[in-house]
Amino acid sequence: MNIAIILIILATALIPLAVGILWYNNSYGFGKAWMAEIGMTEADLQKNFSPLKTFGFTYLFGIFLAIGLMPMTIHQMGLSSMLQETDYLNPNSAVGKSFAFLMENYGTNFRTFKHGAFHGILGAIFIGFPVLAIGGLFERRSWRYLFIHLGYWIITMGLMGGVIGAFLEV
Repeated sequence: MNIAIILIILATALIPLAVGILWYNNSYGFGKAWMAEIGMTEADLQKNFSPLKTFGFTYLFGIFLAIGLMPMTIHQMGLSSMLQETDYLNPNSAVGKSFAFLMENYGTNFRTFKHGAFHGILGAIFIGFPVLAIGGLFERRSWRYLFIHLGYWIITMGLMGGVIGAFLEV
């Protein structure tokens, strides 16, 4: 993995933090509604709050998300994944020549912010929301609570997918 890929993943992992600061803000975001739904006050949230732990793990999980979004947003990864058992990286093999031809002619297809954002949003709706909703149903959370989080994840994963789709070259 080259340094550019690592830097883009690390930068993309900041998006959940940045969007969260805005989305869950008490002044102009959904912070008050979210706190009401979980039955907590600002003072409750400050008890035993560890910024290093909370923001550090959020960043770490943002890295996981960025890596997980790569195959969803970069279609070309499917081709290299499909060919893993072959010698597709050998430029002199038949498979290697075919792979090189496909990447040369189609390697930049669907590599835009818009396309990546589309796949990030689909991931939020069809993967993230069911995970949230199943947990929320068992925890007896309200639909309002679930939709507050769904909105956050649609924006977050949309932006992450957009950045990955537009800037990550694999």
